Amino acid sequence: MNRFSTYGWEKEGLPMTKITMATMYEIMVILYAIGIVFYFIDYLYKYVKARRIAFWFVCIAWTWQTIFFVLFIIESKRFPILSLFEGIYFYAWLLTTLSIVLHCIARVDMPVFFVNVLSFVFVTIHLFAPAEKVQPMVIDSLVSEMLVIHISFAIMSYAAFSLSFVFSILYLILYRILKQKKISALWSRLPSLQQMSSWMSNSMLVGVPLLFISLILGLEWALMTLDGLSVFDIKIVGSFIITIVYLIILLLHRSGKLIGTNYAWIQIYVFLLTVVNFFLGNKLSNFHLWY
Repeated sequence: MNRFSTYGWEKEGLPMTKITMATMYEIMVILYAIGIVFYFIDYLYKYVKARRIAFWFVCIAWTWQTIFFVLFIIESKRFPILSLFEGIYFYAWLLTTLSIVLHCIARVDMPVFFVNVLSFVFVTIHLFAPAEKVQPMVIDSLVSEMLVIHISFAIMSYAAFSLSFVFSILYLILYRILKQKKISALWSRLPSLQQMSSWMSNSMLVGVPLLFISLILGLEWALMTLDGLSVFDIKIVGSFIITIVYLIILLLHRSGKLIGTNYAWIQIYVFLLTVVNFFLGNKLSNFHLWY
């Protein structure tokens, strides 16, 4: 039997109000998709009006995302990050927020497009993924300020690393185009190599402290709350390794020993490792049973 789910609201056996909310979520995804299409038209033809239309469609979609987020907080009386299903939504919302900030402040068109595409991918994953119901018992035992900050900071660090990942890919694209002297109108609106390298570093400068604080708070909470916790749990070890690797990358770049395409490639590899650690670590971990 097929089942549609959105942010904990399922169509089967629910009142008309919740079915309406589910339909509104579908419409929000469609609006987001239309915004991305207009961004793509702008990049192909340098159509300024299309860019403005795209921006407002994305803003409307973000507003709806925020409304759904707030409604869930009001309904459940907790911050919705206690399951992978909820975490994906928060992560997608953060990416959409970053794309709007980049559009308004940094004025970088192509990176905004790629960040929106990445966000849209996770919005659709959330749309079609089966809803995970967090049992009241689990909520009572897990919810605490320390834990909420731990998970929130971890997801925010992943959003920062995602931004660094996008700029790393664009850096490599622009480098290859410049090397082959095949610059075209499509890629002429990319930031300079220096600007993208700066964005890569700034994103990591935000992500590394957030992830480190998240790990410390999560470990402290677990040691005080859970019995029989092993500090050698695969998710804990993997997350600390990733934090250390990102820190080493920053230090090597600061010292001038890691620059250019090598700097971009290693960030791509570490981000992919972060994704593997997030999904595979959760499956194999005895510690992150709820997330």
